[in-house]
Parts: sequence; structure tokens; C-alpha cells
Amino acid sequence: MAEPLNYSTYLRLDELLSLQTPRSDGPNGPEHDEMLFIIVHQAYELWFKQILHELQHMQTLLANDDTVRVRHTLKRVLTILKVLVAQIDILETMTPLEFLTFRDRLESGSGFQSFQFRALEFMMGNKRLPAVEHYPEGSAARQRLTELYEQPTLWDAFLAWLARAGYAVPAAQLQRDVRRRIEPDPELQKVLLQVYRSDANARELCERLVDLDEGVQEWRYRHVKMVERTIGAKPGTGGSAGAAYLVTTLLKPAFPDLWEIRTEL
Repeated sequence: MAEPLNYSTYLRLDELLSLQTPRSDGPNGPEHDEMLFIIVHQAYELWFKQILHELQHMQTLLANDDTVRVRHTLKRVLTILKVLVAQIDILETMTPLEFLTFRDRLESGSGFQSFQFRALEFMMGNKRLPAVEHYPEGSAARQRLTELYEQPTLWDAFLAWLARAGYAVPAAQLQRDVRRRIEPDPELQKVLLQVYRSDANARELCERLVDLDEGVQEWRYRHVKMVERTIGAKPGTGGSAGAAYLVTTLLKPAFPDLWEIRTEL
């Protein structure tokens, strides 16, 4: 007879709580702060999974012209992003010396290898083939990123919705190569200015997309400062350049046209 479903079995807590396994082995057992490091980063991956789930849902809602639920879904994603930023505050309670007590146990492991964060970038239009090729042939991560590399982004779904709403979105944008990074387009910006000046519903959706873009950029910035605070200019684990690389990712909006029009409003 099957065990009755309860809180623990529904959430598979026995399995979940067995996944925090420190690798350090100091004289008195695992280093105290490694547990915090593991839990925060596992929580990040769970939240990334939820954000990807919501962005996929958002594209479906846009395809169905359900902008009310799109805005609701965006609000949820924005709230999750605030949690991600707040988790950095928790990590920063760990001093550089405390991190060094177990850093060598990470070996080649690095946040740079998070395929879910790469998937988030891809869904928002920041696609790079080398990011796909970073993962082994045949791996689930490579397969998923390959699919996203070939698929339209959230921005493409938004532009298609605008076109169905009667706006003269340039054909070049509707037919663009979805594998390429989103680049600003002056002709599209003229359409967006018209949206802002005449359509409150569409303008509100644009502003929530700006919030999403800004929220991801805020998380990137806080992440960079946390890395600088913890390891300074040292190379990152896994062969990355550490903070020096992360700085290059800042101030690069996913939806540049929504930022470019600010000067003209």
C-alpha cells in the first residue's frame, strides 16, 4: 500500500535535504561556511528553474494575446529577482577568509557553468554559440541550450504581439535571425514611441519588460560586487577570469530599444 501523501513526501524532503554535502575536511569536520555556500547556490538554481518556467509561460500568454496574465507573470519574475539579489546579502555575511577555508574544494566548479543562467540569457535574447559548445556533446544542458538557441526569444514574442495589435513593427524585426543578439533598431523605436504615447496597456507591458531587464542587470551588478568583495581580482574557479570577466557583462541591456527611446519621450 502506498504511503499517504504528506508535506515531507510531497516535497521529497528526505531527498532534498540529503543534497547538501560539504567537501571540505578540516580538523573538526567540514568547514562551517561551506554549508551556507551550497544552500544559497542550490536555491539560486531552483529560482532559475522557476524563472525559466515563468518566461516560457509568458511567451505562450503573449501568443494568446493574454497581456493581463503576462503582466502578472512578469510581476512574479520581478519578485523572484528581488529574492535573488537579497540572497547576495546572505552570502556577504561570509568573509573572504571564511570562503578561503573551502574554496579549493570547488576544484573546477564555477557559477560560470550554470546552464540554467545561460538558458535565462538565451530566452532574453543574449545568445552565443560558444556558450552552447561549452557543454559536452549529448548532455542535457547542451541539448536544452541548443533548442533555445534556435527558438524565438521573449522579445520576439513581444514584437509578434505588437504586430498583431496593429503596430507597424518592421518586417526585418519580425523576420530577424533569432539566434543573433538583439540589436537596437531606429525604425522599431519609432513604433515604440507611438506605443508609449497612445496605448496605456502596451506601454505598461513595455515598462514591465524594462523592469525585467533592469532586475537582471541589478543582479549581475550585485553578483560582481560580491565576487570582488570575496576574492578581489583573483581568477575564478573553473578557469574563469573571476570579477574581471563579470564586469564585462554589466550595462548590456537585453531589450536595448526600450532604453533608447527614453531620450525621445
